[in-house]
Amino acid sequence: MSLGERIIYLTSLATFFMSLIVGLFVYIKNKKATVNRMWLLLSISTAIWNLGYAGTIIANNKSAALFFSRYFLYGGAILVPAFYLHFILSFLGIKRVRILFLSYIVALILIFIDFTSPFMIKDMLTKLNFKYYSEPGFAYLPFLAFFTFGVCYALYLMFVHYQDLSAYKRNQSKYIMIASIVGFLGGATNYPLIYNIKIFPFGHPLVFLYPIIITVAIVRYRLMDITVAVTRTGIFVAIYTLILGLPFAVAVWLEGWFIEILGSHWWSAPLGLMAALATVGPFIYIYIDRKAEARLLRQQRRYQDTLKQASVGMTRIRNLRKLLDLITHIVTKTVRISYAAIYLYDADTDRYVLQVSRDKGRASVPFINIDATLVKWILLKREPLIHEEVKRLMQDSNAEIYRLLEKDMRILTASVIIPSFLEDRFMGFIVLGDKLSGQIYTPEDLDVFQILASQAALAIENAQFYEEAKEMQEQIAQAEKMATIGTMADGLSHQINNRFYALSLIAGDTIDTIKMTDTSNCTPEVREMIGQINHALERIQTNVIQGGEVVRGILKYTRKGEESFEALTLDRIIDGTLEMVQYKVKLSEIDIVRDYTKSTPKVKGNLTQLQEVFFNFIDNAYDAIVERGTLLKEEGYHGRIIVSAVPKNSSLEITVEDNGIGVKEPDIKKMFTPFFTTKISSRRGTGLGLYVIKRIITDNHKGAINFESAYRVGTRFIISLPIAE
Repeated sequence: MSLGERIIYLTSLATFFMSLIVGLFVYIKNKKATVNRMWLLLSISTAIWNLGYAGTIIANNKSAALFFSRYFLYGGAILVPAFYLHFILSFLGIKRVRILFLSYIVALILIFIDFTSPFMIKDMLTKLNFKYYSEPGFAYLPFLAFFTFGVCYALYLMFVHYQDLSAYKRNQSKYIMIASIVGFLGGATNYPLIYNIKIFPFGHPLVFLYPIIITVAIVRYRLMDITVAVTRTGIFVAIYTLILGLPFAVAVWLEGWFIEILGSHWWSAPLGLMAALATVGPFIYIYIDRKAEARLLRQQRRYQDTLKQASVGMTRIRNLRKLLDLITHIVTKTVRISYAAIYLYDADTDRYVLQVSRDKGRASVPFINIDATLVKWILLKREPLIHEEVKRLMQDSNAEIYRLLEKDMRILTASVIIPSFLEDRFMGFIVLGDKLSGQIYTPEDLDVFQILASQAALAIENAQFYEEAKEMQEQIAQAEKMATIGTMADGLSHQINNRFYALSLIAGDTIDTIKMTDTSNCTPEVREMIGQINHALERIQTNVIQGGEVVRGILKYTRKGEESFEALTLDRIIDGTLEMVQYKVKLSEIDIVRDYTKSTPKVKGNLTQLQEVFFNFIDNAYDAIVERGTLLKEEGYHGRIIVSAVPKNSSLEITVEDNGIGVKEPDIKKMFTPFFTTKISSRRGTGLGLYVIKRIITDNHKGAINFESAYRVGTRFIISLPIAE
């Protein structure tokens, strides 16, 4: 076996195994996809062709060589253009039924001619370095025309429909076109020798690369830009051709000179040169590769550096809205993206809510529910999502989750979704549309966006903390104002009561004067007018009395009360509470149920402080009931507060339960924290109520308080107070 035969034999054998392996691998990935099935058939035909080529080289006689050439080499080669055209049509998602049918008919006719007659291959002759090489018959030329037409027409369709493909599929098509050109041109170098043109089939080893590259393009979406891939491959081939080829060239050209100087050890010179080049080769490759990549990806590196710099400076921005606007502005303008949006978790609605979007012509989705497939997937994987990859997963698997995931991304018009995590907390995500340039999001892009999202999470938390701190200061100021009003209550109530007393005296004296006045001689009109005045004065007196009661209630609530403790019935505490709370909430809109007996034991406590506790319970329950009615809009819903009591050992366990909106699970642990509030209405509280209640129950009364709640179900407070002896 000559050196040339050995090279072709080894590369044919390697291509045979590689074609079968990659074909089966792609098929197993998705057995139902037409693209995958056609790639398997194309890989099998390529494998048969290479097996036949290897068989002709190792054949012991002409008959065996003719057998391998006719039934394997050309049997496989004839099927290649038909299967390749079918594969490309499936990849593009277009139909050409007639031409595809015709190509299969022609292929079957050629196979029949090849298998049953010498019209395709009539003999095996010695040509160039090969002991047996095919001698063509008159049907060989139609075969070449069919092969050329099938491949060229498929590549033409790829070129024509290129702009209709998505960015990721366009990048795939580049890999497929490059691999096809390399593989088929490499294989074409086998044909000149068929017609006795003495050119060695030097390109045949390139066929080995063809199935590998196309397989990568089929099963992967995060591909390197094809320009970079080709450049890297070219540099690698050039460098290592120099490393391996130069010593051989030197050995051939300067063999006599080396023998003259070094004698029988002349081979040590080219061997030493090879060792030296092999040592410096990797460094040369890395240097040239970096320079070439920096030049090719100059624009991409520029915006990646800009994003990195922006991510560092974001943490200094305190205004949340300004921060989010800045992020979307930088991303869309720097990377030139068609659309960008940011969704953040909102504890009040328990959703991921759209905060900002940048594309005025697009109707953005206002929120994503926390139980959405998209959210669950991100929490599980914690990595960027690419729409094209999701579609591929959906095609490769029948799992419902991929269909739902693809639907969520399609609704969001997302090409890429970048999650934003702060440690284990999922803060939100950035939605990115397609690049205006039509290029793909490279792995390097995704790495930079993840850095940006991580820094954004920290910056967002800082901005939220700053705004919460600012709001807390306002609440503290409001609480101080209320405390000041409380200390002024005695003086204010005295002044108001004096005015009420004066009004009452004036109204009473005027009524007495009217009653003592003889109006018999007055006209009917005057008597009617005097009657209306008398009625108005009586109404004034009634409202003065009610106003005085309100003032006394406020004064009673704001006064600290005596520190002494006494035996108190639960009815006495609740009656006093309702007397005060009626001026803040509409008791007519809710039912207050007292679910305890008259024989319920008395508790030992301070009346004023316990009335403050129940005032807060009823006030908070009323707000929760109003919020549930507004938010859920349930038919037939009516607010209800149930107060029950059960003696337990030396304590009375009192439960105050409502059917309001309840509290979300993340907020339950914060309920007794100062200045934390769940109220979202205009009646938003200071967040001090439950904190004060806990102090009153546990510190002042040596009792205990527990809290249970379920969102959209209701809330239950359980307090234990010592029973009076």
